[in-house]
Amino acid sequence: MTTTTAPTRATAPVPGSQDAVLRRALGAAAPERVGRVNAVVGLSIDVAGVTGAVGDLLLVGEPGAGQVSVEVVAATPTVLRCMPLGAVAGLHVGMPVRSTGRPLTVPTGNALLGRVLDGLGRPIDGKGPLTGARQVSVDGSAPSALGRARVDTPLSLGVRALDTMVTAGRGQRLGLFAGSGVGKSSLLSMVARGTDAEISVIALVGERGREVREFLEDDLGPEGLARSVVVVATSDEPPLVRLRAAFVATSIAEGFRAEGRDVVLMMDSLTRVAMAQREIGLSVGEPPATRGYPPSTFSLLARLLERAGTAERGSVTGIYTVLVDGDDHNEPIADAARSILDGHVVLTRELAVAGHFPSIDVLASVSRVAGRVTSADQREAAVVLRQVMAARRRAQDLLDVGAYVAGSNALVDAAVQHAGAIDAFLQQPLDDTAEPEDSWARLASLVRAIGGQ
Repeated sequence: MTTTTAPTRATAPVPGSQDAVLRRALGAAAPERVGRVNAVVGLSIDVAGVTGAVGDLLLVGEPGAGQVSVEVVAATPTVLRCMPLGAVAGLHVGMPVRSTGRPLTVPTGNALLGRVLDGLGRPIDGKGPLTGARQVSVDGSAPSALGRARVDTPLSLGVRALDTMVTAGRGQRLGLFAGSGVGKSSLLSMVARGTDAEISVIALVGERGREVREFLEDDLGPEGLARSVVVVATSDEPPLVRLRAAFVATSIAEGFRAEGRDVVLMMDSLTRVAMAQREIGLSVGEPPATRGYPPSTFSLLARLLERAGTAERGSVTGIYTVLVDGDDHNEPIADAARSILDGHVVLTRELAVAGHFPSIDVLASVSRVAGRVTSADQREAAVVLRQVMAARRRAQDLLDVGAYVAGSNALVDAAVQHAGAIDAFLQQPLDDTAEPEDSWARLASLVRAIGGQ
């Protein structure tokens, strides 16, 4: 460890206060503590000779010579174990390390609308620096359980099957569960364009770099981007950047909620966040548990997802895509997310390969707040359609082999007779936005036709 004399931050003196002037002088004369890199192994960097708490940022390298930011993720009596927030090429044992004395902060406020940020909250859209944004810590806390307003107002997502059969409410947390290539991102883009929320915060975590520009230009478009904030951390970024991108987006959404505004937070995907935490946990010595995920992964999911929702004023409606491993909807991350979220939308490969888009399995999808944000007539219409679809699913094997006898079951007869109308109601072109009033009117008309046979 070495020490050098360098100015440090000091409290601004009050005019005429000798104590303040003395504190400033002592702060300027205090030695700066400089540590050293002890080891660089895999994804972790061990630092000794400098103090810091878990979550603090450290700077590796000489000032002005391409310093690399690292974050403290674990601490032992002798070293701080850190993870890089940038490229580690060129780092070596013995490099100087300085503590910033603070955790990562992110900008919030209206200055962010229409901007694209990286996983650490820095603009990457070439529109210049952020001006007028206030900084908040990336590690916020969830609203108090008793301080949350109740979810009692419907939120239109612009997707007919969701607005009627899996109705969402302002402040709900909803998961889109599907295997790879089934249409999660496409459905999320429909929601981004069609939602009637005031502001959208979109986090693209661990996704393909090719898709980012396509999403911004084709899916969002200039009008959608103008009321959105996009946070991007592609799959080639360090795991800590991918992980922090989820918390950066959540903190930005919380900033708008604190102003009393209604925000939709869309994250693609929650599974990539969990995978980033797995890389970090295993690198710092956590034991692997279920399917290699360390225990910290599951506590992190709860901490992240609980930050969305309602507060005393304003709301953050969270919509998270969950990539189910091998189309197994009971794999650990999907199971943990489903237990925390307020509803789940299941997308199936069978519907996707049949050209049914969005490939939502209505019978397997549930909104836990639908009963509080819909009227009795709306709930009754949705239940009737579910009953008809469920009856057909139970009789599908008989229908496939031609063994079903017409007249055996009135619900099956109705499902067969109106199969085309039901599919037409549940399907929707990617570039189409459904108005909620029209969606409910179409459902009511369909149910009347089914009842009349």
